Amino acid sequence: MAKKKNKSQNVADSSGNTVPPSPSASTTSSTKAKDGKTTQPSTSALIICRNKHWRYISSFHGPWLQLPPEVLESLANNNYNLPRPRPIDPAVFFDLLKIRQLVDEATNLSVRAASGVTSSALTNSLNAGNGLLGNGGAALGLGLGGGGGNAKLSRERKHRMREQATQKLSKAYHLDEIACSVATMQSASTLEDVAQLVLQRNPLDADAKYVHFFHEKIPSRQLAECTSLQPLDEVIAERPSEGEILRTRAVTKIFKEDYLGAAQDLTAALQVCRYYQSQHKAGRQQLQLASEAAAEAQRNSRWKEEVKLDEEDHPSSLETQLLFHRAGVYLTIACQHVNEALPLKSSSNGANGVKTEHVNGNSDSKPDEVEMTPAEKEANRKRLEARKIVKTNAKRALRDYIAYLSHFDYTPGLPAEITKEFVRKVNQAANGFKIPRPQNQGRNLDLESNSSLSNGQLSDALVSQNGFHGSRNRKHPGTARAELPSLPPPVVYQISELFSATPPADLPPYPETATALTTKQQLQSTQSEAAKAILAQTDCHEALTYHPLLTDALHSLLLCHCLVQTSARELQRHAHMVARLARVCDGYPIFQAARSPSRADWIEVVRRGDNWIQLQQSWESLCAPAPLPGQAPPNPQKETPVEKKERLKQQAIMEALEDDRVHDEASFHAAVAARQRRQEEEARKADGKEMPKRWAQEDGKEYPISTERAAAIVRWVREAPLGGEAGGPRKKKRAGAKGKGKSKTGVEDSSSTLNVDDINDFEPVEEEVD
Repeated sequence: MAKKKNKSQNVADSSGNTVPPSPSASTTSSTKAKDGKTTQPSTSALIICRNKHWRYISSFHGPWLQLPPEVLESLANNNYNLPRPRPIDPAVFFDLLKIRQLVDEATNLSVRAASGVTSSALTNSLNAGNGLLGNGGAALGLGLGGGGGNAKLSRERKHRMREQATQKLSKAYHLDEIACSVATMQSASTLEDVAQLVLQRNPLDADAKYVHFFHEKIPSRQLAECTSLQPLDEVIAERPSEGEILRTRAVTKIFKEDYLGAAQDLTAALQVCRYYQSQHKAGRQQLQLASEAAAEAQRNSRWKEEVKLDEEDHPSSLETQLLFHRAGVYLTIACQHVNEALPLKSSSNGANGVKTEHVNGNSDSKPDEVEMTPAEKEANRKRLEARKIVKTNAKRALRDYIAYLSHFDYTPGLPAEITKEFVRKVNQAANGFKIPRPQNQGRNLDLESNSSLSNGQLSDALVSQNGFHGSRNRKHPGTARAELPSLPPPVVYQISELFSATPPADLPPYPETATALTTKQQLQSTQSEAAKAILAQTDCHEALTYHPLLTDALHSLLLCHCLVQTSARELQRHAHMVARLARVCDGYPIFQAARSPSRADWIEVVRRGDNWIQLQQSWESLCAPAPLPGQAPPNPQKETPVEKKERLKQQAIMEALEDDRVHDEASFHAAVAARQRRQEEEARKADGKEMPKRWAQEDGKEYPISTERAAAIVRWVREAPLGGEAGGPRKKKRAGAKGKGKSKTGVEDSSSTLNVDDINDFEPVEEEVD
């Protein structure tokens, strides 16, 4: 019979997921820590599957877990057929579809093997509901019965069914281990033991080893102490060409704080991934060129049949996963060496023009080699080495985040002059004026091509000039509305281009100036109802391609710029760009809003750094969701004390939910209370009723708001001297360099010369990066 869960005693794990408690305290056994010593977990510790500890699980929650597979497949194909920027990254969307299908099939097989069902009754019951299982499948998964044949399955047949289920689960974990972990949590409990049962019959089964690594029961929040890398090492030795297994081992090494080993595994996995991608592209290049041309032609017309890719042609998300994880590893390594890179007594003026509260001189700005003792020389040498490690790894992280962002698209919408011209022509057409057909293209509006619409579609109000409607027969003739103009397609950029040294010049201003707001209000007041309706039905506004980890990557990029000492003015530009993207970053209706540890750390860094980049608004205000197309932003109203109290309460709750250290109800309440105390202190400080405290003393002892990473970055921003990695005197200008103008320092030199193509050069982790 299948294992029965006790739903009445479920609790939440570190990622906010509901997990079952240990069935018995006796199941908790002694484990070996990293140093080989045996540790005894608490007998009251929960015993849960290892995959419930995986990071960023909350990023992959959403309605995709409950949608019927056929609906999810239709949405994935529709998403792919939309023009750039597609609402959701097609690679991730296709992965979700395949993971749902594989997990559903594995659930079917494992439940049948556990329940002895031989007929198709189980399949029908599994498809009865809208969830992963439906009511009937959940009952069978919990061993509560279910109809279907009376024949008893043989042990051999059960084993073959479990082998097939394990193979399907292994394929799903290969695609995306985070999304698959979320999907298996929503499925029947029989999946948790299926790989272990296969290993009992065949201990050398590689797929079963890989799946059991995720499903093995360990004490809650003790993954590092209770996890051995031996199963993954064995699978990698048997399958060295699978970068997905290297990815899993790298993530496990991150939990074990072996960051150099994790970086090496991720680099090797990227090399394998790119090698097989090049082989696949070389073998199918001609076919792809023909199919992509046909697909593009079909996407430009509403009436043609949508493209449905074969599974082997689905885009892969592995590269973006590896880039994101490796960037996070490099950022962590950089933060770990901050305290070693700074002297015990800091300078009076920190980096980027941030003033510190300390008044001691910089002890290592220009050390006097004669007066320094050998011990002081050695300490200074170690600080310079650590400083070099911080800058080098921060540059590596920045490079990987830029490469990650290059996989996604952004459009600023239509330029203001085109929108204004469009509104003018619609108003003329609505008033009965005939619009002359343009003789040339250039910057003029395209009045003839249906495919010129930004979303590749026509509303009922916009039809072709000859009245052709494709496969749909409309009662009204197309010539009746032939005078209404259409919109040209908006320009599309890779998101990485927005963070280059010279960003695109045609982006709308953000935050908007008073002049820009006045112009927009004047434009809106001149729009007719027809113009408003057409603008609302076309994608002429800002939009981007959503990825579940995009918000965290954007804020991590800002943290990297802090460590490489980007100038305050340049960092402000990057911060405004991140806020611009965050306000339109939405995974609805497939994903829920996810917590972002990096966003919480960035807010803390700006706050403790006394807003040295001079943001004019709070980060929450800058990242507030943009109004929907055709919807004017609400007029600001004066906030009542009750509304302000409620807003601050909700703000504290949201910040607590983004804290990675919140893992249960007690830590959640402590995090909220700590943030509310801070809000009260800031309110008293603003009213002049209390003297401000030193930045290092603001957190309460009950629950520290600032994470170790945020505290390290704040200290670096305040205290690190400007200059090269070694912190010594600046390099002399080359003979051909101009003598006038401000010279770029540190990060400006490095960030402006960063190129996405540089990621192809995989140097060993120990090597230095220019």
